[in-house]
Amino acid sequence: MITKRISADEIRANLRRKVDANEPIMIASAGSGLVAKILEKQGIDCINTFSGARLRANGMGTMSMMWPILDSNKQTLDYTREDIMPALSGKSFVCACLNANDPLKDMRMVLEDCMRMGVNAVSNIGPSISYVDKDSEIFQVLTSAGITLQNEIDMLVLAREMGMVTVGLAFTKEDSIALAEQAKPDIFCYHAGTTKGGLTGYDNGSTIEQTAAESEDVYQAIRKVSPDSLLVGHGAAMETPEDAQYMLEHTSGHGFWTGSSTERLPIERAVTAAAAEFRSLGFAKGGK
Repeated sequence: MITKRISADEIRANLRRKVDANEPIMIASAGSGLVAKILEKQGIDCINTFSGARLRANGMGTMSMMWPILDSNKQTLDYTREDIMPALSGKSFVCACLNANDPLKDMRMVLEDCMRMGVNAVSNIGPSISYVDKDSEIFQVLTSAGITLQNEIDMLVLAREMGMVTVGLAFTKEDSIALAEQAKPDIFCYHAGTTKGGLTGYDNGSTIEQTAAESEDVYQAIRKVSPDSLLVGHGAAMETPEDAQYMLEHTSGHGFWTGSSTERLPIERAVTAAAAEFRSLGFAKGGK
């Protein structure tokens, strides 16, 4: 196996061509090589790898990665190298979502490992402290222990200095502005919340109209501090292709990022339907 590689310059040029052609950028997460292969075949621009996607592929919720049950960076790098990169032909670029708050790893070395395996893009969502409600005690405990958004920003700044494509992500307007202002990511994604639907989804009650309005408010704030960042939306009520179309038509972003919508949910539906159809079979009346 010789892994196909896409340079950071090629990635940026391809993204710019899509924007200039008024075509939406599409990012999608993959927890397995099969899903990654299918996504690439369908023309997805960027395939994200992160521990939450791998856990989703094993039937757990994305937020399982928030618990101390695994080494998030090791999981991401291992399955990216062994499962994802060998499955791709080099049409889609891979972005590794890393935990910048890992106290046992030098993030420069982690980024170098990514580049060695042919991954020239990185994000800060593996997991991000921006997930956690700032009014909660757990947030206060985490930040007092040195787990901060600033570490994530610093990782993105370093990755950019090393020549990598950076994909910044945040869950609140405040975090979004801080990240974009300091890191100036190539792509910024506003995460409106965990995607609803399916066995492990979570519905926070937001409508697609509310998701779009909230995302657009953040987009406008980002443009003031990082005007060159490409903007994409993700999560909350954006579950179906119709929802994503609404986002494209009612925000000024450049595209969208899907996770469960093109990975967990389609697998759940397809396997459920196929298994139910097989399970309904029986022997002909009268025996064999």
